[in-house]
Amino acid sequence: MSDQNLAEWRKLALALEDQVNKVIVGQNHVIRLITTSIFARGHVLLEGDVGVGKTTILKAFARCIGGGYERIEGTIDLMPNDLIYHTYLGEDGKPHVDSGPVLKSGENLSIFFFNEINRARPQVHSLMLRIMAEKTLSAFNKEFKFPHLVVFADRNQVEKEETFEIPSAARDRFTMEIPIGIPQDDTIMTNLIFDTRFHDADKLIEKAKENLLKFNKLNDVSEAIQNNIDATKKLETYALNLWKASSHPGVYNIKISGVDVNRLIISGASPRGISMMIKCARVNAWLNNRSSVLPEDIHAVFHETIAHRLVFNPVYDLRRTEIARELTHEMLTKVSAP
Repeated sequence: MSDQNLAEWRKLALALEDQVNKVIVGQNHVIRLITTSIFARGHVLLEGDVGVGKTTILKAFARCIGGGYERIEGTIDLMPNDLIYHTYLGEDGKPHVDSGPVLKSGENLSIFFFNEINRARPQVHSLMLRIMAEKTLSAFNKEFKFPHLVVFADRNQVEKEETFEIPSAARDRFTMEIPIGIPQDDTIMTNLIFDTRFHDADKLIEKAKENLLKFNKLNDVSEAIQNNIDATKKLETYALNLWKASSHPGVYNIKISGVDVNRLIISGASPRGISMMIKCARVNAWLNNRSSVLPEDIHAVFHETIAHRLVFNPVYDLRRTEIARELTHEMLTKVSAP
């Protein structure tokens, strides 16, 4: 893919962000991170309370990107086969089989949203993770392929009963974990309360331009971005030191109040995690019209690509969100940048 084509795609990527920002207000940073994950072709965990607009954001992206959008709700009685098919009695009184959410759009499946994934059993997680990793599924003596698939999932973080937390190895399959909070700007908050256009999500989503991008070209664009955005030797050394700091923060004089950093980390970032960090940093550089990765590109995606991969000592796990945020901040502060 030529530089000119990449420049045209950059315009489309920025137009995509603009369209989604018309639907969702006060979430510019979140929308940039989701755009980055889409062009990095990475799956995403969404972190946030109920009602903050996760579904609306994803539907707006799906409308602009094109392709199939499917969704499933995690429940305690959900079984792996529920992703693939469902059965029902037809008007003729006979049993019928229809495609489940994973198969409904076939090869055109573009965005799949697994809502409250931690309410589903580990067997369901296992199937979903396999689909994410392999982009294929064997069913009905046939192999189905999903070459354009990006999976988004969120977790119910309020109720703990009848939930099954995603283990560390499974979380590592997600390129990013993106927090979505309530906007803290008073004007935006007031509009969300009183402006009636924000009370009908479906009408809001219709304002986004349909099929702005060609979803079936995103894999090629992603590959071209990775091949055309450079990283200097100094930048490589910086990334290597950040990786080491994720396992041994004490070596880099990283300190967190009330935490023994020498006991904090059981396992640091994985090789996959650090490569995903660089992949997303390259996309961020491209979105900012740079031909080489700068430290600020790593900073822009560091917490979201690394924090959820760190395995903490169980003593500190109840404070995980708070400690992880401070730890990644300290890593970027204490590890010398070129």
